[in-house]
Amino acid sequence: MLDDRDYMREGSSREPLPWSVKLLIALVVCFALQCINDVYLKTSAEAWLAMTTPGLKSGHVWQLLTFQFLHLNFWHVLGNVLGLWFIGRWVEFALGKKRFLIAYLFTGLAGGLLQGGLMLLFPNHFGQVVYGASAGVSGLFAVFAWLESDSEIRWNFVLPIKARTLFWFYVGVEAFFTVVPSGRGGCAAHAAHLGGLLMGMKFIQWGWHRDYVPLPWETWFARQPSKASRASSMAGFELRRPAKEEEPLSEDFISKEVDPILDKISAHGIHSLTEKERKILEKARTVMAKRS
Repeated sequence: MLDDRDYMREGSSREPLPWSVKLLIALVVCFALQCINDVYLKTSAEAWLAMTTPGLKSGHVWQLLTFQFLHLNFWHVLGNVLGLWFIGRWVEFALGKKRFLIAYLFTGLAGGLLQGGLMLLFPNHFGQVVYGASAGVSGLFAVFAWLESDSEIRWNFVLPIKARTLFWFYVGVEAFFTVVPSGRGGCAAHAAHLGGLLMGMKFIQWGWHRDYVPLPWETWFARQPSKASRASSMAGFELRRPAKEEEPLSEDFISKEVDPILDKISAHGIHSLTEKERKILEKARTVMAKRS
């Protein structure tokens, strides 16, 4: 929704934490619990929550979600936490809270499905246990790369490279080690990364990042026409509500009101807008979205 965006909310001293930060905290807490379990509790929780070949064969479908909150070691969780911090916050700002969370979960699920399917088909090559948030983080990177294709990223904090170029490089590497699951590719779940990257790309291509584009399941439970409506249609006529006229968005309005606001965003950032300017921008955006 529109008020889901950071720049559309009223200022408050008690803003709720962004989902990217909540997920980051959840990953750290889960990793700490794993460490505590290793030393003191010694339960079989990981066998139930990590994605395992025996678990998938037994129908433990929740593992497709829960495996994303467990990690192998400190460096594993650190890499994913940094990814959420640097990429996740931007994607959440661009998509809004709801679409960000859906993007993260969908890309992580896609990665889990691809990795899990290959684990079932080729257990000798794809291992017995997988965990980590890399599939979802890879998906968020794909979303970023497709929305900001010309943005420059410092790969490994050193080498400057455009986001879209880096995306295709990662796709190539992950696809190679998925097709050729050699031990030389490290212990990474390359298929999970590949699934997340590809789903992130499709998320943008399908337009799911736009809050005015309905998601597929949002139409599943759409209200069915009443018996009276169906009877009216069968009789050859249909009762219609008068359409609400849409407020026109003239060229004069765009040049005088909208263009200066866009120039201000380019020069000083979206946080420099006044409340009045935000409302004007949202008014223009809403009308243009309905026309597209």
